[in-house]
Amino acid sequence: MPSLRVIFLGTPQFALPSLEAVHRRFGIQLVVSQPDRPGGRGQKLTPPPVAVRARELGIALYQPEKLRAPQAVAPLAELQPDVICVVAFGQILKPVVLDLPRLGCINVHASLLPKYRGAAPIQWALMAGETVTGATTMRLDPGMDTGDLLLSRQVAIGPDETAMELSARLAVVGAEVLVETLEGLLAGRMTPTPQDHSQATYARLLKKEDGLVDWSLSAQTLYNRFRGLQPWPGLYTLWQGGLLKLSAVQPLADTAPPGTIAQMTRSGLAVGTGSGSLLISAVQPSSKAVMSAADFARGRRLAPGERLGA
Repeated sequence: MPSLRVIFLGTPQFALPSLEAVHRRFGIQLVVSQPDRPGGRGQKLTPPPVAVRARELGIALYQPEKLRAPQAVAPLAELQPDVICVVAFGQILKPVVLDLPRLGCINVHASLLPKYRGAAPIQWALMAGETVTGATTMRLDPGMDTGDLLLSRQVAIGPDETAMELSARLAVVGAEVLVETLEGLLAGRMTPTPQDHSQATYARLLKKEDGLVDWSLSAQTLYNRFRGLQPWPGLYTLWQGGLLKLSAVQPLADTAPPGTIAQMTRSGLAVGTGSGSLLISAVQPSSKAVMSAADFARGRRLAPGERLGA
């Protein structure tokens, strides 16, 4: 099979399996990642995971602030790439980049497009209670995940799987689909298929307020939100004027008025919802460490009948 001149665009941990798989199969001439950003308690400049791995692999690395102006794109254009692989890069690409490679810019998206276009497909799929998702490759166009589809693979979602766990699995599946896609494009046996835009849904970027519990929702819905909102912003409620993060929860069939503590046991607090109850086994009060819900209840002298939330 002929060789490919590949440029890889990616930034977070999710992109690492794709970076490694493509480099192992075809070799990568250039990795483009986001600039180093302040992070941690000391706000020290920290390189993104893809930049770290590119250096470890000895691949040329480029970290422009924005990949828009012709001068910023020049290092890519000089390489005359056959294909540009894009995996969680973090910028919407302009035609000045999209038009560079002869085989197009190929993106890995963590959903079965056209469902869950956007920045947080894994999180919103979990919050919606989906039992199946997948990884899809598409040829990028100027829209938001609107390009022609190339290849996809379904992945079953575990009933207790969190966003972190599902993301790790989809990253591996996405890498496999990407390599298969590149092989198909190189062999001339990959036919792009337009998306059915009428079936599209949008998975917007998460906001902190997405984690605030609405106790009128069902216990299962709240549990799905808990799974999808890990690790950030997490699921939290209001208590005595502050935020109380719910660090471990499970749905129960028992009924009680929404937001009302129905039972207190060694296992935690059973709190009523719009349908069923939510067993809270661990919490994190504002500016405190995670603790068992039972210890929290004893320390604050909570009693059945008290309410959480506004």
